[in-house]
Amino acid sequence: MSSIIQGIAASAGIAIAKAFTLQAPNLTVEKRTTTEAASEHTRLDDALAASTVDLEKIKDRALTEFGEEQAAIFQAHLLVLNDPDWISQVKDYVSNEQVNAEFAVQTVSQTFIDLFEAMDNEYMRERAADIRDVTKRVLAHLLGERFVDLTAIDEQVIIVAEDLTPSDTAQLNKDFVQGFTTDIGGRTSHSAILARTLEIPAVVGTKEATTIKHGDTVIVDGLAGQVIVNPTEAEIATYREKQTQYSAQKAEWAKLAHESSQSADGHHVELAANIGTPEDITAVLEYGGEGVGLYRTEFLYMGRDALPTEEEQFEAYKVVLEKMDGKPVVVRTLDIGGDKELPYLPLPHEMNPFLGYRAIRLCLDEQTIFRTQLRALLRASVYGNLKVMFPMIATVNEFRQAKAVLLDVKAELQQEGIKVSETIEIGMMVEIPSSAVMADIFAKEVDFFSIGTNDLIQYTMAADRMNERVSYLYQPYNPAILKLVQMVIDAAHKEGKWAGMCGEMAGDEVALPILLGLGLDEFSMSATSILRARSQLKQLSREQTQAAIAEIMTMATADEVEAYVREHFMTK
Repeated sequence: MSSIIQGIAASAGIAIAKAFTLQAPNLTVEKRTTTEAASEHTRLDDALAASTVDLEKIKDRALTEFGEEQAAIFQAHLLVLNDPDWISQVKDYVSNEQVNAEFAVQTVSQTFIDLFEAMDNEYMRERAADIRDVTKRVLAHLLGERFVDLTAIDEQVIIVAEDLTPSDTAQLNKDFVQGFTTDIGGRTSHSAILARTLEIPAVVGTKEATTIKHGDTVIVDGLAGQVIVNPTEAEIATYREKQTQYSAQKAEWAKLAHESSQSADGHHVELAANIGTPEDITAVLEYGGEGVGLYRTEFLYMGRDALPTEEEQFEAYKVVLEKMDGKPVVVRTLDIGGDKELPYLPLPHEMNPFLGYRAIRLCLDEQTIFRTQLRALLRASVYGNLKVMFPMIATVNEFRQAKAVLLDVKAELQQEGIKVSETIEIGMMVEIPSSAVMADIFAKEVDFFSIGTNDLIQYTMAADRMNERVSYLYQPYNPAILKLVQMVIDAAHKEGKWAGMCGEMAGDEVALPILLGLGLDEFSMSATSILRARSQLKQLSREQTQAAIAEIMTMATADEVEAYVREHFMTK
């Protein structure tokens, strides 16, 4: 008899295959007393060396299969693995406490993990996950255990796990891994994002996926967020038909790759893509992106041991601008610091770095770094349609200061005889509620707004979307969020400016009719979401969505809003 497990639809599609349960190696550590510290130090060094070889291979595969953004994760793991402070603490613990290497590794690492997990922000908890991932690898070598080699899978399977680590996900081969389901995670978790990149169905956050037995037949319905375990023949037939229908739907969407993004009543909006590296442009063009709505430049700074040079940055920006061939490219200046640490840029410890010294706050203080990036951007501007936006703007003075630095760098380049485009638009991200509330004032000074809903929702609702206990408050359809978005769009239009959105909400099928009705000009999303959004847009009347906004804005809850949209604009 079949059973249904409900979870979160993290990546669209239908997958049917045998379950491959991902069993973690036995890393049970026993404390042993030893006076042979030198021998234990050697064992540790050997385990570190073997782990380095593992991670180098995984990093190389990630670079080939997924690009620099994913490879940077493993460069960070290598930095953790070779952190002299961590290594020296482990060796000192071995010597001072006269214990075996694996016990020292586990004890010292847990201290670091507890420290990072106690911090109330997403990035620091990811650091804890990185340390845990690396620690498990070192312990496996010390204990003579081996991880499952996911690259060795040679039959069609669905991966079942409590969670998938970065090391796991980087090894998935979409020719054989048809989909996956996990106990934990959400739509914005690393594994979910990678699933969408690979275009394999995924259902996460089920809380009970690991009750599935190895070899069970499993259906992963990434459209409805369900996992069907040991389905009947009739159920398999039904889902085979759904697979066929979804494949046909994707084929129809593919025909829209070179079409304009227009509503049923002829209103045009821009469907753009979010990227992290120049390599991502291939997918943007393949899926018919009309621009780049967010180029996350921090990936140029991560996974390395020194700041990127002006020339390195210039080449990265130039390549993207040239490949987009005149289509708009919105580049976000460096969003690093506080919640995203760089090993070569020591920053003070903060109790709440997510609300601390980061993004434009750091750049205005560290102007050598900021000016180098701006020089590279402005030099590249003559190769395409560049738009520059500043992140984490909270006050009008911050925007004015950032713009003044940009204009000063521009004048400096022109004095050097270097050409700079005269049509660069200068805008800002709206991620902080104060910026949304003051949008009418900002609109007089900016050329455009780009609404970063991932942070705007967190800050407005005072809820970390990666904290499972309060994740229910991550509500993109909450009327409070919609009213802030409306304020920003209306303020932009009143001053003859445009407003875009580059958070997850921009690619959300429930949010799209609302955003169309609110008058959003540019929707920037994952490249793989563009064709579905273009198809949905063609079925919507802008006039009808506009007429619905007044009623939507009187609603009290996100659930009411979602139910209304599904009934009026998503009924098949």
